[in-house]
Amino acid sequence: MEHQQDVLTEIVTASQIKRSKLLPWWIKIFMWIFLIIGFLIPILLIAAVAGFDTQLAIYGLETNNAFTLTGILLILVFALKGFVSFGMVKEKDWAIKLGAIDAILGIVICVFTSYIYPFISEESASFSLLKFELIFLIPYLIKLLRIKNDWESARAY
Repeated sequence: MEHQQDVLTEIVTASQIKRSKLLPWWIKIFMWIFLIIGFLIPILLIAAVAGFDTQLAIYGLETNNAFTLTGILLILVFALKGFVSFGMVKEKDWAIKLGAIDAILGIVICVFTSYIYPFISEESASFSLLKFELIFLIPYLIKLLRIKNDWESARAY
């Protein structure tokens, strides 16, 4: 009987796929880019404290000063993206759930900066019909939601 359980365990183990195989190539490219950016965040903060201009921009938000409200928000966004990327590289259980939160947050920020902020801002903000980032964020969110169950049942290596 024990031999049958060992064979069954081997079959189940062999049928499980590696989590990283669930991610398409384009997500892997962005994952590595944001992992590197995430590791550069502490260096950026040190440079900002030393008085250097720190240009940050994503999702229609941009700043030259890391210690403004926009700068802190951008640092947090990049740190989140770096943390999600780390989780995906290491095939952590929480990576897909946090990645979905990251994608939703990105979509909300893009929609705000594109379609709401131009109408409430006194600055000259430009209205854009389609944000470039949304072209990637929406398929990213859809893909993460589709692989969520497979990710949770797959084995991390």
